[in-house]
Order: sequence, then structure tokens, then C-alpha cells
Amino acid sequence: MISKIRISDVIGSGYDGFWNSKKRYRVLKGGKGSKKSTTTALNLIYRLMKYEESNILVVRAVMNTHRDSTFAQLKWAQETLGVAHLFKNNVSPLEMIYLPTGQKILFRGFDDVLKLASTTVEKGYLCWVWIEEAFEIESEADFEKLDLSVPRGNVPDHLFKQTTLTFNPWNEKHWLKGRFFDKKQKDTDSFSTNYLINEFLDETDKAVFERMKREHPRRYAVAGLGEWGISEGLIYENWEVRDFDKLDKISEGFKCYFGLDYGYASDPTAFIAFAASREKKEIWIFDEHYEKRMLNSDIAKMITEKGYAKERIRADCAEPKSNEDLRRLGIRRILPSVKGPDSIINGIVNISEYRIFVKPSCKNTIAELSSYCWDKREQNRPEDKNNHLMDALRYACYDLSHVGSTEIASYANTLSKGLRI
Repeated sequence: MISKIRISDVIGSGYDGFWNSKKRYRVLKGGKGSKKSTTTALNLIYRLMKYEESNILVVRAVMNTHRDSTFAQLKWAQETLGVAHLFKNNVSPLEMIYLPTGQKILFRGFDDVLKLASTTVEKGYLCWVWIEEAFEIESEADFEKLDLSVPRGNVPDHLFKQTTLTFNPWNEKHWLKGRFFDKKQKDTDSFSTNYLINEFLDETDKAVFERMKREHPRRYAVAGLGEWGISEGLIYENWEVRDFDKLDKISEGFKCYFGLDYGYASDPTAFIAFAASREKKEIWIFDEHYEKRMLNSDIAKMITEKGYAKERIRADCAEPKSNEDLRRLGIRRILPSVKGPDSIINGIVNISEYRIFVKPSCKNTIAELSSYCWDKREQNRPEDKNNHLMDALRYACYDLSHVGSTEIASYANTLSKGLRI
């Protein structure tokens, strides 16, 4: 027996248009805490039960990110709607089955394109697709490959085909903006939302956003208000999100580099790992760690568990005691970062010579690259915010290349000229 639940009580306000949309594309950009992912999960569970013969495909850039995100959100939606007993949720293979009819929710990743394009269901029609964190999809061409394959074919009159895309709008240069927001299209409903319509946030949640508004206004505009990331004034513009295999890069002659920036209470400890080639002038970032209140023993354990304990790691030279602690804890090849006059701008100049590619799973790196800006008040200096992973990247990049001081000053002027707001 299913108890009656008022859907409006569960999803709250601000999502009527999104909930009822039946257009071919339903696109939702929003800030953190805006209910976009939870509302989508509730909507899809509700739809699957309402529309017999419907099936759903849930997609992310990387398959192994589903279990702790979309799969968990859809399980939460089942519980919230009081229908969890009607579903069988399997983790191998990752899928959900609606027991009364056999309808399914399938999970796939763009990292297995062949399996993604050949996705089918035994019963009914694969008519709805949810692309979560669509910002991770590298190009419009990759999206088109999916769009031409799923959903496919004709569906009965009581069903409709729709692809839902949800994401945080970190960069206004992303293809999603031009495709779905810059011009009105008959087959598309586009929505923008933010935490201000989330009546389920408590005062401590709201305080986080208010502090972000005061201390990090650019990040607040994107993560708080759901506005497009501002590219004007960004320090690094030659970067993009792209999935790849670290081993492939190593086989192509790339070398691996590692950087560590210490934090504790107010700032996170930031660790970054990437493969780079001086000859090709490319940096491929494949791993990160971003966490507050880490003791040195926690840091050593994290590095060891990631398999990097024997690697050379450049860490902040301002904390020699922490560096020595890590050596005693088994991270024996840790080295201090090299600092000196203009070392920050020197590092930025060094990195700016390279094209940067970021694995979709490195969300905090993507966030910092999207908001790391020149200081409007002080020429040729970056803002001292949104820079923990950027500092770790700079430490690790010291060994990549060096340029003369005259060239550095000239290049720094070129980089910052005309970029400040």
C-alpha cells in the first residue's frame, strides 16, 4: 500500500515549469543547493511509475561516478516518495528495476562510448535521458553522438522523448550556453535556478552562501546564484574538461608531477596530480584531493592510498615542519616548493605556456580554474582566493620549464593587459 504524498510538499516551489516540461530538451543550470538534482531524481521516479513502458538512461562523463551521485539520489527519491519497496536497486550491473512492470533505470558513462550508444531495454521504450553534471561533457559533438542514439525510434502516444541536462554553469564559453541558452528554440525548455528558492535549507546552510557572497563574489555568482562563470579576467583560459587515461599519457612520453598546498581549519589541503610534456606543451590533470582539517598523518595516508607515496611531490616550502613530518610518515620524496621574488607570477607564466586538460572527476580543479582571476586593484597579481589547487599546480610545475626575468615581466603584462574588469 502506497501512502498518498503531495508532490508539491516534496519538491517545494520554483520547479513547476521544469516538472511539467515535455519538450525534447529540458535544460537546467543552477547553483549549489538549488534542488536541481534532487528535483530531477524525484521527477524521474514519479514519471517511471506514472508512464507504463517508459525506461530511463542516466549518463555522466565517467561511469564510476554514478554510484555516489545519481544512483544515491534516485534511491533517496524512492524513499522520499515512499516507494522504495517497489524497486530493486542493483549495483552490479548498476541499474534500478521497477518491480511491478520490469521498467528500468540504466546508468552509463561517456568513457565507454560504444556501450553508451548501444544501450537498449528488454521491455518498453528507452524514452528519457538524464545527463547529470552536463558541464563535464567535453564537446557538443560528444553530446550529438548520444543524442542521435538515445532516445531512439518512435514511442507510443502516451509517452514522449526527452533529454534532461543538469549542471553548474562554471564557464560561459562552454558549448551548453550557445546550444541551449543563447537563442530560443522551440524544442527546448531552459531553466536557471539557485539556492534562494530552496525552502528546505536551514540557517547554517544559508550562512555558507552569505559568507561566500562576502568573501568570494565570483564563486558566489556561479555556485550561489547559478550565473554563468565570467571568463573575463581569468588567469588561465587555455583549459578544457576532457576524460582520458593516465596510462595512455605516460605511454606517449608524458611525465607525472604532483603538488601539495597545506591547509587546515579555514583553508583546505589541496593535492594535485597531472601528466605533462614540455615538448607538446600540454598538462593533463588526472587526480586531486581537497579537504579541510587534515592532519599530516591524514595527508600521508591519502597520498599512500592513492599510490603516490614514492613519487616526487612539491609541497609548500612555508611549512618545513609538515614536510618533515610527511617524510617520517613514508612520503620520502617530498620537496619544498621554490619561492622567491615574483615566484607566483613566474609560475603563472610557466603554466600559461601549456594547454590544460582536466579529468571530469577533478571538480575542485575545474571550479578553481573557472574562478582564478587577476586582482583588479593590483597590477599583475592574482586574487588571493580560489587558489589552493592553483598553488599546488604551480609548485609542481616548477620543474617543467623556466624563462628569464625580462621575458617573465613582459609576458605577465601581456597576460593581464585588458583582462581586468
